[in-house]
Amino acid sequence: MNTVIDMAPRHGVSATCRAFGVSRATYYRKRAPMLGPSPKRPSPPRRIPDAERQEVLDVLHEPRFVDLAPPEVHAALLEEGRYLCSLRTMYRVLAEHAEVRERRNQLRHPNYTPPQLLATGPNQVWSWDITKLLGPGKWVYYYLYVMLDIYSRYVVGWMLAERESGGLAEKLMAETYRRHDISPGQLTIHSDRGSPMKSKPVIALLSQLDVVRSHSRPHVSNDNPFSEAHFKTLKYQPAFPKRFGGFEDAHGHCTSFFPWYNHEHHHSALSWLTPGDVHYGRAQGLLERRVQVLAAAYAAHPERFPHGPPAAPKLPDAVWINPPKPSMNTMLGPEDVQPPAMPATPVTSSASTIVSLH
Repeated sequence: MNTVIDMAPRHGVSATCRAFGVSRATYYRKRAPMLGPSPKRPSPPRRIPDAERQEVLDVLHEPRFVDLAPPEVHAALLEEGRYLCSLRTMYRVLAEHAEVRERRNQLRHPNYTPPQLLATGPNQVWSWDITKLLGPGKWVYYYLYVMLDIYSRYVVGWMLAERESGGLAEKLMAETYRRHDISPGQLTIHSDRGSPMKSKPVIALLSQLDVVRSHSRPHVSNDNPFSEAHFKTLKYQPAFPKRFGGFEDAHGHCTSFFPWYNHEHHHSALSWLTPGDVHYGRAQGLLERRVQVLAAAYAAHPERFPHGPPAAPKLPDAVWINPPKPSMNTMLGPEDVQPPAMPATPVTSSASTIVSLH
């Protein structure tokens, strides 16, 4: 922190704090003692003297009042013709002596450790979830199971069913695992804490395949961001209907949507490449081609680029679920984690209900 305080006057507070991963509030709070003691806050003019405050506390400690709430004590004193202070002041006096608190033994959510997952290449971390698709009538739903690679955003497998089931999820995972030729110990699968995600068939299968399980924290909606973002892309597409006419209608829509998403949709988080380009290693060649096109455009008309030669966006080196907060001394980066070996090209096939895309 002393380094930040020393460098901030020369390089600017915002830039220095951003470089060291320190909030500006922390900087100003740590710097305050160096500026000398803060002036003592003046006492409000209507504050009752300390002697009278002690008298109020003594009255509240009397045996007849010790188990009563301040409003009852205040009302009883008024009936006796006594007025010591306002009801709010009674609460202030009790708070000063730490005598005001919640008496009930209320349940509190514990602090769960957030899941921290890092992917530096395809087929290292998959995220999966289930979303509802509205059917033709009220209370009619179809359940869409989707498995997504968080690094490439590639949908590795999906399934449409008429119910949520751990057994169906097990079949989808087993088939997708087989078709993408995943090695034991290579993969981590992340999901929320829904009943299919924590079902015995799924847990047994992942244990058998040597796949690491990861779950979102309870009551935290943003621990599975990649699946949620994918469902938003699905449901905000112009062709997505308000309701589907039947199961075959919903299945037909998904059959056309997922190839478009994987091989035609240019993803903003992938430097506007398609998930298929990143998943199957075509990204670098496409980015180099973009650089050549931009260089040619700059050479032809440099006056149109007042800020110099345009630069093509780069592909992210790593993708995190809940990245660790950077510290001043150590910052964990992609080079600190050794990625597993890349799998071979997946088998290209499909199934009637379970679909592992290629």
